[in-house]
This record gives sequence, structure tokens and C-alpha cells, in this order.
Amino acid sequence: MAFRSGFYTLDASSLPTNPTLILGPFQGKVACQTIAFSRGVCGVAAATKTTQLVDDVEKFPGHIACDAASQSEIVVPIVVRGVVRAIIDVDCGVKGGFDEVDRRWLEELAGVLGEACDW
Repeated sequence: MAFRSGFYTLDASSLPTNPTLILGPFQGKVACQTIAFSRGVCGVAAATKTTQLVDDVEKFPGHIACDAASQSEIVVPIVVRGVVRAIIDVDCGVKGGFDEVDRRWLEELAGVLGEACDW
């Protein structure tokens, strides 16, 4: 089972007209360098400020296929004072690779990072 994980951070220079995420630290194959809010799973998570748990990425409208091996994905926004500062993006090589336990702990991690980092 292949995993790819990483962060995208808010590109402050893209505000307010075209909010964009830029690739931050990651593990795995090189991913998309920039993603507009509302585009793909990452963009939807950023635009809605909600976790996106996708069992089958092929069924997600507008999914961006940065890695053809990705079959499922979970994306968790890091929100600080009402603003999405970054997202945690984890892809899995099998469908249904994530569950509510993953959601719970990744959301916990996002909360810790939101409080601990100087955004």
C-alpha cells in the first residue's frame, strides 16, 4: 500500500483575489506545485475549511491526479483565527484507505500545528 503525504501552505501573495496553496514539505512522489482554492480535494478542503475524506478519488468531481497511484485521499485544513494557513494531504494507493480514526487524529494534529506554529 503506497502512501504520499505532505503539506500545502497558503500563498499569502495570492490573497485576496485568487487564494492558492503552494507545495510545502512532503514525502513521496513530487506533487502539484500549486493548487487554487476550490480545485481538487485539497482546494475544496481549503475553500470549505472542512476535512475531505475521499474513499475513491476517481469519483471526486474535479480531482487533480498528481499521482496516478493514488486511489483514496484525506485532506485536513489547518485553520488559524478563521483563516486556512495550510492543509495536510495524505494519499493512499488503495480505495477506502482512510477512516474516521484517521480523520480524528489528523484533525487533532492540524489543531496542534495551528496553535504551535508561527503562521
